Amino acid sequence: MFSIDLADDARLIPLEVWHAEEFLAHMDRGRAFIGEHIALADKVTDLDSARAFLSSYAQKTAADGGRLYGIRVGATLVGGVLFRTFDADSGTCEVGCWLEPQAAGRGLVTKACRILIDWAFRERGMHRVEWRASAANARSLAAAERLGMTREGVLRESHPHRGVRQDTEIWAVLAHEWPPAPTA
Repeated sequence: MFSIDLADDARLIPLEVWHAEEFLAHMDRGRAFIGEHIALADKVTDLDSARAFLSSYAQKTAADGGRLYGIRVGATLVGGVLFRTFDADSGTCEVGCWLEPQAAGRGLVTKACRILIDWAFRERGMHRVEWRASAANARSLAAAERLGMTREGVLRESHPHRGVRQDTEIWAVLAHEWPPAPTA
């Protein structure tokens, strides 16, 4: 299987429909932590919804409109990163993430997102990579900052999450701001 090393015991893998049972087990383990700020934990609640979510990203990938990757520590799926949107024509995409609590604090999301952002700029010629997160999600906002993104603003009360309107911060990095590729 295709994978990219993130650490000695961690790797980045594509998530596909056939991972549905593993994906659901991951959501079940991390549901409270993941669902604190993102709706994914509320959308993936059984095997059918896990398959549907993974299938939606298979369709997005086929249409060049998004991509989905898992983060494994050892043999266990503990999180993921994705291009939630990917618009090659406009040169803009949005990267996002989630993680189970026991895998947090190791820099895995930052490393995985660097790989995605680097690919978007260097391989696909994207111009802008965005990061959108709840203004209350300090870990996510810190990751955007570690990735060298600039906070561009706040969409006040832009979406409901679990019955409460949430502010969404928008961060972004532009291609010319991204560090150059290392020389061989």
